Amino acid sequence: MTLYGDKRLSDDRPTVQVTAVTWPGDEEPPGGKSAGSAGGLRSRRVQLLLAGVLAAAVLAGIAGVGAYAYAGDVPRGTTVLGAELGGRSRADAAKELRAELERRAATLNAPLTVVVGEAKAEIMPADVGLAVDVDATVTAAAEADAHPVSRLVGSRTVEPVVTVDAARLDATLRKVLGKQGRDMTMPAIIFTGTTPKPVYPKPALSLDPDQSVQVVKAGWLAGEPVTVPVVEQAPATTREEVDRLVAELAEPAVAAPVTLTTDKGSVSIPPTAIARALRFSADDAGKLTPRVDVKRLRSALGDKLAKIEVPPKDAGMTISGGKPKVVPGRAGQQVDTAALGRDLLAVLPRTEGRTVTGQLKPSEPELTEEKLATLGIKERVSTFTTRFPGGLSSPRSQNIIQAAKDVDGTVVQPGETFSLNGHTGERGYAQGYKDAPVIVGGKLVPGVGGGVSQFTTTLFNATYYAGLEDVEHKPHSYYFSRYPAVIESTIFWPDLDFKFRNNTPHGVLIDTSWTSSTITVSIWSTKIYDSVKTEYGPRRNITKPKTVYLEPGPRCIAAVGSDGFSQDAFRVIKKDGKVVKREKFSWTYSAEPRFICAPEPS
Repeated sequence: MTLYGDKRLSDDRPTVQVTAVTWPGDEEPPGGKSAGSAGGLRSRRVQLLLAGVLAAAVLAGIAGVGAYAYAGDVPRGTTVLGAELGGRSRADAAKELRAELERRAATLNAPLTVVVGEAKAEIMPADVGLAVDVDATVTAAAEADAHPVSRLVGSRTVEPVVTVDAARLDATLRKVLGKQGRDMTMPAIIFTGTTPKPVYPKPALSLDPDQSVQVVKAGWLAGEPVTVPVVEQAPATTREEVDRLVAELAEPAVAAPVTLTTDKGSVSIPPTAIARALRFSADDAGKLTPRVDVKRLRSALGDKLAKIEVPPKDAGMTISGGKPKVVPGRAGQQVDTAALGRDLLAVLPRTEGRTVTGQLKPSEPELTEEKLATLGIKERVSTFTTRFPGGLSSPRSQNIIQAAKDVDGTVVQPGETFSLNGHTGERGYAQGYKDAPVIVGGKLVPGVGGGVSQFTTTLFNATYYAGLEDVEHKPHSYYFSRYPAVIESTIFWPDLDFKFRNNTPHGVLIDTSWTSSTITVSIWSTKIYDSVKTEYGPRRNITKPKTVYLEPGPRCIAAVGSDGFSQDAFRVIKKDGKVVKREKFSWTYSAEPRFICAPEPS
């Protein structure tokens, strides 16, 4: 403490008073004693003693200043949001900062006004995760300035560390943006036949998530309305570049055929096949890149590749002597698709020299004997049979058997989804199917492939009682007594399909067999469940059929009619003696009219 006049000033910094001393070796003032005298020696001893005391005092002062400067974890003079955190431990600083946040709670928790384009809205800070990370802020404050002088006399303001859920904030702001925003129109070139059509890019009008985060954080702390920038993002490929790709690649690509030559012969790739295979794809930034889709090229060429390639054949299984037996697969020889796509793309811009050389490479089957042996197909887990009239000579019966032949021996691997439409493809005359009654427009009419729905129902029930996952099926509009109610399925190319997924860790083999009046589908795999059964609810909402007179002729098919009703069926699956799954299937059948092929009586 130091006195100045009448004022008493306090200063908690250490004060060192220094008096004048004469160091050893200084000359004696005039009239003093000589250096060699006894008094002179004592004088030098006193001087040395005073120097030592002085040095100790200075060092003590420096130590005191250092202790003062480094007291606490946070440098003195450090504030956050106006709260003095300097000289405090981290724990005390965090406590003080939380107290300050509590004092500001009304402001920090208040709705935040945001302006996005021409729209204005209020968002709640908590809804987008706006908060001050106290521990991270204290850490930043403690590391603000480690220089000793700065820690002693400096002052500094540290910005708080603010957190926000960027994804939730972006979703919230995009709702405010609404119809003001627009998606980027990606550049493209598409073919109509063999004519390329450009799709020109248009920029997106949207939000930049990083910019949004920064302005919202700052506005929230300041308690002020926030203007969120709406940015325009142009695709990487320009309109001019699209036109250049059309002129330099797309148009010359389909101007003439390309010849594919191999050691086994040549194939002409026509412009129609090129147009189907040449794809222009834009990435997320809108950069347009051409490529040849060799899978589409193969499809477009049809059987042309058959004269130069030998396709691989997957290993399969058949039932022999009541047990599954592996049927070996076969390696093939096919054109190297990666090289073909690259080389074909290189010659498409040319008007001359439109020839590519294809390299034939060994092609292994996807399903090998070794892999098939690990799938656990060892026992029959379900079987289902339905009956059909007319013997094997009727077109309807022949369609049922043709579908059974197409599916017989199919192996569905774990996790794979089987599609009946996808497996058979279109069921037309070329595939061996014939005209038979189908339901179209609420009545039976002749149609190619009629009767396949009976095979579909049989397959559905076999997979149903194997406990496999039902993905897609649709029961008939009318109830037919030859099928189990509700647990049945129709099919119609290409709109109605039947699909199931192999949701087991084992492979599934579909085995089909038939007689002159029955069709049977069995599922072979590894048995997982004790039992799979169906429990029916009562029929309800029963409706009676009407009588409808139709114009007689070859396309008129009479029907006796049937009641309509609603019903529930429950698939009950047991394992280890307990019910592990109970699935509900419901359907409402319309009453099938009694169709009479005759003029309506007057």
